[in-house]
Amino acid sequence: MQKNLIVLLGPTGVGKTDLSVDLANYYNAKIVSSDSRQVYKEMRIGTAVPPKDILEKVEHHLIHTHSIHDYYSAWECEKSAISIIDNLHKESDFALLVGGSMMYIQAVCEGIDEIPTIDAQLRADIVRQYEEKGAEHMRMMLKKLDPVFYDQVDLKNTKRVIHAVEICIMSGKPYSELRTNSKKLRDFNIIKVGLNIEREILYNRINTRVDQMMDEELLAEVKKLYQYKHLNSLNTVGYKELFQYLDGEITLEIAVDLIKRDTRRYAKKQISWFKRDNEIQWFEPKQKDEIIDYINRKKI
Repeated sequence: MQKNLIVLLGPTGVGKTDLSVDLANYYNAKIVSSDSRQVYKEMRIGTAVPPKDILEKVEHHLIHTHSIHDYYSAWECEKSAISIIDNLHKESDFALLVGGSMMYIQAVCEGIDEIPTIDAQLRADIVRQYEEKGAEHMRMMLKKLDPVFYDQVDLKNTKRVIHAVEICIMSGKPYSELRTNSKKLRDFNIIKVGLNIEREILYNRINTRVDQMMDEELLAEVKKLYQYKHLNSLNTVGYKELFQYLDGEITLEIAVDLIKRDTRRYAKKQISWFKRDNEIQWFEPKQKDEIIDYINRKKI
């Protein structure tokens, strides 16, 4: 009998965690996280890691397995997740992949090109150049190193430009030559379930969750990590805004408002990305029975 991977995805704050536990228990499945930040053990509050009681209800994988000092990418996620899923399928016909990190989910389902690990010193040097010389300097570096990818990339997305520059220098090859974009065939059946709710409700939930994070001492968590703010792992919503506050650039009130705004923008980006995938069947989180019925019809 062929094995099945249920992929539960959707924007941040939509309600994936609670439903994932219900589905895991129903299908005797373990959960593999595809979240690009929950993997870091120093980050808990700002990444909305499920509470201890949830983690104890169902076995979870790829949560708090790495340090913020470790290099972790979509390709690293693919390697780790596929190995874990293969082992889980020895025990059960089902495994459950849960998260909202778009590239990480795509990497597990379809594969991603192998990209070299970026040396920490190189990354620090590139970041220093960016801080000293600005985004335009990085764009010109990319144009020189890889004119093909320069013509393809969104030049306003400085993070992607910098990452491409790092890869070009680290590998000694143009980034565009390393990108084959070939889809890998998996030896398990993939069932994609998307969760979404009305945008106004989602945004209200996001705003409320940010307030709850602040009540849970997110600021204290960020203060402990302040000395490492240059790390790529900490260049994420909820942390970078509070770093600005600690740097004296903005007030705490403004920082919290920015976290809410940036999280809403990220949720919108997630929805737009996922809507391009016709394999995803969409539901509201409260439609558990309908979701189970759909999975039962799609399972092999």
